[in-house]
Amino acid sequence: MSIDQIQSTALETEPRVWCPQVTVATVVPRGRHFLLVEEQVHGRTVINQPAGHLEPDESLQSAAIRETLEETGWDVELDCLIGVQQWVSSQSGSQFVRFTFAAHPVYHDPSRPLDRGILRALWLDRDEIIAAGDRLRSPLILHSIDDWLAGRHLPLNSVSQLAPGTPSI
Repeated sequence: MSIDQIQSTALETEPRVWCPQVTVATVVPRGRHFLLVEEQVHGRTVINQPAGHLEPDESLQSAAIRETLEETGWDVELDCLIGVQQWVSSQSGSQFVRFTFAAHPVYHDPSRPLDRGILRALWLDRDEIIAAGDRLRSPLILHSIDDWLAGRHLPLNSVSQLAPGTPSI
């Protein structure tokens, strides 16, 4: 029996395990303002941080950089991990585990097409974000900004990715 057959058989005998959606987001400060996006979600126009789902074989850090570029046209450089948040959407019941990073803006390409559903990127200060109220896509937006403002800056190497094929023994 080959190693692939052994692994396949082992996976088939393991019980199915529920998995939350894994997402990433970035807090990108510039002075007193933060980079956000205005987007259409389920027929509503909402405000969110640059954020999205982790893709197969992608590191969390790479996902955060990619999502920020795709949604805002901004290339960013990550500075730190702000934290890991767990949240259940009251609208959909979907459960998320979100890795939130802080980054600084490096370069903006205003001609870059933004992801489908993204209307525009915008810079808002904390008071403007609070004033958006129910237009905020989730409570994680303000929570993440407040964590960053409070000095919650974990080293980037707090999150690591093992190379594919790394043996378990």
